[in-house]
Amino acid sequence: MEVCVRCLVSGRVQGVFFRGSARREAMRLGVRGYARNLRDGRVEVLACGPRDAVDALCAWLRTGPPAARVEAVECAPCAEPVPPDFTVR
Repeated sequence: MEVCVRCLVSGRVQGVFFRGSARREAMRLGVRGYARNLRDGRVEVLACGPRDAVDALCAWLRTGPPAARVEAVECAPCAEPVPPDFTVR
């Protein structure tokens, strides 16, 4: 079963290759969606795909790349058109 979730990641997550690393992890897991910086310093991630793969990406977001310092991750189901792959915006 395919699911889509939108996650908001806060902490030191901009300027530390968070979006690019999230894309690499999403591609490895077969997850589609995007990662983009928000003006308030958070990163928004849309993750769509098989539940196990999306759950694995959401778990990865709680740590992120080595230079990141994730303080919180809030994920909620969403209904949004699913991109054909995973992009960085």
